[in-house]
Amino acid sequence: MLIKPLHDRIIVKPIPTESVTSSGLIIPDTAKEKPQKGTIYAVGSKVEICKENDTVLYGKYAGTDIELNGEPYLIMRESDVFAVI
Repeated sequence: MLIKPLHDRIIVKPIPTESVTSSGLIIPDTAKEKPQKGTIYAVGSKVEICKENDTVLYGKYAGTDIELNGEPYLIMRESDVFAVI
C-alpha cells in the first residue's frame, strides 16, 4: 500500500523490543515496554531532517498507532523524534 503523510508527519515502523532477557528469562507481553526505536517508512513534504529508512528514537507515547498491510506503524510529527541513529 502506498501512503504519503502530509506536511511534517512521518510514518515509523517500530522495531520490536526483546522478548527474552540476556540471562534467558522470557518477558511476558504484559511486562514489555512500548518500543521507542523504529525505521522511517515514509515522510511528508515539509520534513527537513529525517528521511526514509533512517532509524530514529522517539517518545514512549509519541504518535498514533495505525495498521498498514497487517503490520503496526506509527504516524507522528517530525518534532516527536528525539534523535536519528
